[in-house]
Amino acid sequence: MANLLRRLNPTRALHGLWRHGDFVRLWTSLTITHFGGQITFLALPLTGALLLDATPLEMGVLTALEALPFALFGLFAGVLVDRLPKLPIIIWSDIARALALLAVPLCAWLGALSMGVLYAVGFLVGLGTVCGWPAYQVFMTERVGRGNLVEANAKIGVSDSAAQLVGPGIAGALIQWLTAPFAILLDALSFLLSAWILRGIRSGPNDAPKMRASSINAEIREGLSAIWRNAVLRALAWAISVWQIFRHASLAIVVLYAARELGFSAGHVGALWMLAGIGSLSATAAIGRLNRRLGFGPTMLAGMLGTGVGWLLLAAASGGELAASALFGLGLLVLDFSGMVFFINYLTLRQAVTPDPLLGRVTATMICLTVATAPFGGLAGGGKGALIGGLIGAGAGTAGAAFTGNKDVVIPSESTVTFHLTAPVTVTVTPKEAAQAPPPE
Repeated sequence: MANLLRRLNPTRALHGLWRHGDFVRLWTSLTITHFGGQITFLALPLTGALLLDATPLEMGVLTALEALPFALFGLFAGVLVDRLPKLPIIIWSDIARALALLAVPLCAWLGALSMGVLYAVGFLVGLGTVCGWPAYQVFMTERVGRGNLVEANAKIGVSDSAAQLVGPGIAGALIQWLTAPFAILLDALSFLLSAWILRGIRSGPNDAPKMRASSINAEIREGLSAIWRNAVLRALAWAISVWQIFRHASLAIVVLYAARELGFSAGHVGALWMLAGIGSLSATAAIGRLNRRLGFGPTMLAGMLGTGVGWLLLAAASGGELAASALFGLGLLVLDFSGMVFFINYLTLRQAVTPDPLLGRVTATMICLTVATAPFGGLAGGGKGALIGGLIGAGAGTAGAAFTGNKDVVIPSESTVTFHLTAPVTVTVTPKEAAQAPPPE
């Protein structure tokens, strides 16, 4: 009987990071904001497309302004994250984004909603993300340890996928029921709830800043230099920055294209976007097998190439409602499956090869460099349309992935990473490094 009771004990299912209290709080807060973010992801562009009769160019400007803070403030955010405790940055960024989002339903209630309001909200939410997201990633790395990064990123990927699976359908229903501006109110509340949950995390010995404040310019240069000297990070920065141009070209008009050109209702768009969640969720389940079968780098390469295929399918959506829905939904599924495969490995690799004192700056600088090109994509997408964006995006994904496919991996001595090699490797050591190496035990 005792053995049976032990087997039935539900705590047996909780293993790994599920027993890590701080990670559970971090994961819960991020899951809540992921679900809320699905509402704004659809409701903000649908507000412009359906209520304000926005033009494609105006939608492109909205997408560009959402990404512009990454280019303007991303480098400074890295210095901020390395200089200050991370948890307060995360909490205040959640509160700031909630206040910005509250402006949309408030202006709609007052009859003062305009594209200018959406521009301001998109920019301010992006600004909060610039500060909060790198702080979150660094804080998570410090709390769970580098050895648990793959597990942590996979669990976060599952929550993100679940949000994409269920969130769009809920968002579509809420938008039809409450109208798009008032549905955004729920996203604002999700950020406030996230901030409240994170307040329960106690400070720890790893929370102290890893560097002493000096010249801001010198610290920014140090972060840029760390990326430039590392062949892996340098190649990834180039590839993803090119990829982001075409991703944001697609984002600028994909909702407008579905609602206006294909004639899909808000509920129809939300239902189709649930296929993107299925793709992401499938990726989190398949990533381990793909890495074992193909290898870490080739899996990343295949993921980026797959996003190009997804864009082509979105661009091909046309004809009757059934055919257009099938192509559009398949495109979303392929796009998010491939993107999730790439980014789980990318985040793990980036966090693993970066020394602790530079983790904040490298994280924020990589985000800045890779998203700085996004405003150009948003403006181009608004001017050129879905088909051109999809076709060029496929080419960019192919070229960018090929560019990153054959690079040396440089891992600093501060990192502890476990690799399972499937083929012999050659390590080149300079005479200076050989002289500095400790004697064999």
